[in-house]
Amino acid sequence: MSDKNESVARTLLDQQGTTFAAQAGIKLRDTPGPLYQLLVLAHLLSARISSDIAVAAARALFDAGMRDPRRMAEATWQQRVDALGEGGYRRYDERTATQLGEAAELVNREYGGDLRRMREAGDPKKLLPEIKGIGPAGVNIFLREVQGVWPEFAPYFDRKALEGAERVGLPKSAGSLGRLVAEKDLPRLAAALVRVALHADAAREVRAAA
Repeated sequence: MSDKNESVARTLLDQQGTTFAAQAGIKLRDTPGPLYQLLVLAHLLSARISSDIAVAAARALFDAGMRDPRRMAEATWQQRVDALGEGGYRRYDERTATQLGEAAELVNREYGGDLRRMREAGDPKKLLPEIKGIGPAGVNIFLREVQGVWPEFAPYFDRKALEGAERVGLPKSAGSLGRLVAEKDLPRLAAALVRVALHADAAREVRAAA
């Protein structure tokens, strides 16, 4: 592990190291509410839409009271559409409103509203795609962010994060990246790498400062 790589990792944490969950106001813990909120955020972030809009839409849903699967399922389709629209998530709002309702019903039915039961029941990598609206991208987003509280998935750096690592000259290996920061900072590093993958100017700023 080179001093240069450690310097780049520290700069990433300093400049871009806010997790997407934290940006959405989610205080991520291994408890039902935050885990469900992360699932909603992963769903929204996986669409072809800017991450800032997805985060704003998640905040709008939560502010409207849809912070757990029971309230999400009980909300009307129009209430979900309105909240998504308030967050700027208009391109996919109608389909997403339907999917969020169906996903909440599944989480309630299969796991009693508690995603920890999914973790106990089997491999979340295989079970998450059974939830409406969660495809491969959604699985990656969820596991990138949850690795801080579900450590069996750490270090988790998906293809988008590894693309970011390449942009700033870091190794494209999850194991090597995982050794650059403390375990508690792995979700922050993963989020930072995704941001520099998505935004070339952010990557340039990191390289210049490291």
